[in-house]
Order: sequence, then C-alpha cells, then structure tokens
Amino acid sequence: MAPSRTSAAPLAAAPSPAAASRAASAAEAGLGLREWKKLRTRRAIRQAAYRLMGEQGYEQTTVEQIAEAAEVSQSTVFRYFAAKEDIVLTVEYDPALEQAVRDRPADEPPLAAVRGAVVASLRTLCDEFRPEFALRMRLMREVPVLRAQLYENIDRNIELLRAVLAERTGRSGDDFAIRVVVGAVFGALTQVVFAWLDGEQAGDQAGDLVETADRALAVLERGLKV
Repeated sequence: MAPSRTSAAPLAAAPSPAAASRAASAAEAGLGLREWKKLRTRRAIRQAAYRLMGEQGYEQTTVEQIAEAAEVSQSTVFRYFAAKEDIVLTVEYDPALEQAVRDRPADEPPLAAVRGAVVASLRTLCDEFRPEFALRMRLMREVPVLRAQLYENIDRNIELLRAVLAERTGRSGDDFAIRVVVGAVFGALTQVVFAWLDGEQAGDQAGDLVETADRALAVLERGLKV
C-alpha cells in the first residue's frame, strides 16, 4: 500500500493534444449537440484540473484556479462536479470490466475470459488515454481522500466480477472458489498498476502495462481454476 500523504507532489503532464483529440472522437460519437457541449465543458474542466494538479499538486490546486484555467465560472465547475475530488474520480472512459467479460466467448474458461477482457480494456486505456490514466491513478494512490475511493471502487468491481463469473459458471456469487479467484485477480492488477506507476515516476518508459497485466493473469490462469 502506498504511504499516506497529505498532498500530492507535482505529477506528470496533462494528456497530449493528440490523445485528447482521439478521446474526443470516441466520446462524442453519437451525441446530440447539447450533450456534446456538456461533454466538452466537462473535459475542459478536467484537463485544466489535471494540468494544474500535475504542475503544483492536488492539495495546492483550488476550484477557483481550475475554473479560471478552464475559462468557466466556479458555479459551472460545481454544476458538473460536486467537489474537487469528483473531477478525478469521475471519467467518461472507465471500462466496464464486467461487461467486457460478458462479451467474451461463452465457452471460454472463466479466468481466460477475465484475462482477455482485462487486456483489451487496458490496451484501449493505454492507446487512447495513457497520460490521463497514469495521472489519475497516481492521484488516487497518493491523495488520502482519493485513495479511499480507489479501494471502494475496487470492492465494487470485485462484487460485479463475482456476479459475472457466477453467471458464466452456474455457481453462486458467494462460491468460495469464485471469491478467491476474483480477489486474486484484483490483487494482482493492483500491484501491476502500482509497479507501472512507480516505473513511470522513475522515468522508466519501457514498462508495458498491458503486457505486465497479461503475464500476471497468466500466472493466475495456470494456477487457479474455477
């Protein structure tokens, strides 16, 4: 577990224009004009927040500064995000892992399905949102109020994945084997992401998050069966 900190040190830069452009194309597809404008405003606020948090740290960044950088009013910021932490906690690109597992071939073994779904989801994140994803995860790891939410999110995803594997195997969601396997999956993925963040922070750009996650889940797939 990461050490507790009262504020985050200056972090990585905000997402590149190219990444933001790709994100825009994906997120805006099929949206009406009103929804598109709302999404653009949300994105402008978030990108301003991430840039400031990356430059000066989470605690040192105020909503007033974010509003000024995004060229909106503070009331507009609060209309889209109830609090500063929600700017980091809510995103449009979070992959729905449980749906990704449901979409895998029905005859695929449970852990193989989870592995394939995780790898596909992480590949999309790294291809389209890597800088934003890295900064968001680093903030959630380092800032106490965000870290608490990170583990709440993990607990919620554990429950969802248990339900999906129960459907695929015809077992109860409380089945002991399923509980153990899903706990092992999320434990492995948490350590993979943290190790990747440590490498990025140390300037090691060689670490491949997708490949490392795939290797970690391959270990579980070979040794754990539902």
